[in-house]
Amino acid sequence: MDTLRSIALFVAAAFAEIGGAWLIWQGVREHRGLLWIGGGVVALGAYGFVATLQPDASFGRILAAYGGVFVAGSLLWGMVVDGFEPDRWDVSGALVCLVGVGLIMYAPRPA
Repeated sequence: MDTLRSIALFVAAAFAEIGGAWLIWQGVREHRGLLWIGGGVVALGAYGFVATLQPDASFGRILAAYGGVFVAGSLLWGMVVDGFEPDRWDVSGALVCLVGVGLIMYAPRPA
């Protein structure tokens, strides 16, 4: 159950961080204004909070693993929201990152 909770938290954190960065991007680069930027700042703050809910107590481990989730999530966000078409190297790299997440977070360790 901890693994499922952890995965759900990674998904929620990815949505908040990637969404927040995208909102700020839209506010600044696409000139959509301060409300978009403010929404992005709030979403990024939510990411920071959600990350603290992970069952593992190691900040370094959580943040390192989240890096891999961020890579794959960013490509997926680009596909869904911006029409980005990843090539085989993008997909391969994201899969390598997700394998790394699995090793970092869920490999058996002595108690």
